[in-house]
Amino acid sequence: MLTRRNFLTAAVGAAAAAGLAACAKEDGKSSDSAGGGSRTLTLGFSQVGSESGWRTANSESVKSAAKEAGYTLKFSDAQQKQENQISAIRNYIAQKVDVIAFSPVVVTGWDAVLKEAKAAKIPVVLTDRSVETSDESLYVTLVGSDFTDEGRRAAKILEKVLDKAGHKGPVKIAQLEGTTGAAPAIERAKGFKEVMDADHADDWKIVVSQTGEFTRAGGKQVMAAFLQSNPDINVLYAHNDDMGLGAIQAIEAAGKKPGKDILIVTVDGVKDGFIAMSEGKINAIVECNPLLGPQLMDVVQKVKDGEKLERWIKTEESDFLQDQAKDALPGRKY
Repeated sequence: MLTRRNFLTAAVGAAAAAGLAACAKEDGKSSDSAGGGSRTLTLGFSQVGSESGWRTANSESVKSAAKEAGYTLKFSDAQQKQENQISAIRNYIAQKVDVIAFSPVVVTGWDAVLKEAKAAKIPVVLTDRSVETSDESLYVTLVGSDFTDEGRRAAKILEKVLDKAGHKGPVKIAQLEGTTGAAPAIERAKGFKEVMDADHADDWKIVVSQTGEFTRAGGKQVMAAFLQSNPDINVLYAHNDDMGLGAIQAIEAAGKKPGKDILIVTVDGVKDGFIAMSEGKINAIVECNPLLGPQLMDVVQKVKDGEKLERWIKTEESDFLQDQAKDALPGRKY
């Protein structure tokens, strides 16, 4: 079986050959899973929202893993609003759950509610995204990906895409950012710019950059505006697949060919992204694994047991990218 990184390279090659998301609403089920033992562990989990295919897969992974572990899961959807997450966390504190986990909408503004959780002696685990706090003891650990490295990888893959396309001359890049203030938006932009400034200061330039809120609709709307103000854009770097997919609609509406007139690199690796890549409309995708559920449940148990953990537990490699490609492109061998 191909490793994640090797498969990414293979996926890029295949694309080249082809043409080169109270307040916080409870989800209704509240996933109350009965398990063995004298008392079931109760986890309060606040999700960012349901803004993308990646987020849907992430939520499903958390729910299924909690059920498999025999935990009682109290799940809330913040609908991409920080105030909803803060309300949900305070609700979990009032309910005296055993552990609180959440994927923060933005990086800042968490100290007050995290201090309330600490005062209640309820440990907090961050998942997917990081926060900035005045006191790092306010949370136990972060389970998530290295977004800065994803940005670097996107830039390095763009080098290959440009070479494969035979591109000559200035590279004029449009960047579709994630939610303003969110860790992946900040860090994916940072990593990409690191490589660009170090290796391509003379020939690459980000000519326009704006948030598309990690949504397909946002990507379409912002890309349409980009094309009005900068019609000579020849590269799009989107911080997730969904924004890239929305941008494709805007590019086609403008009479241009995505993947050819405008080369496209995105991050995530969801099914719809692979379909677009098979059609030559996305040139390359950097994987971000959303299947954090099993790893999170393992960490939650260790936290409850009082084990000391590293500040950052990086996402484990998985077959997510390969599985999405197989689902999107049945019949192709990998």
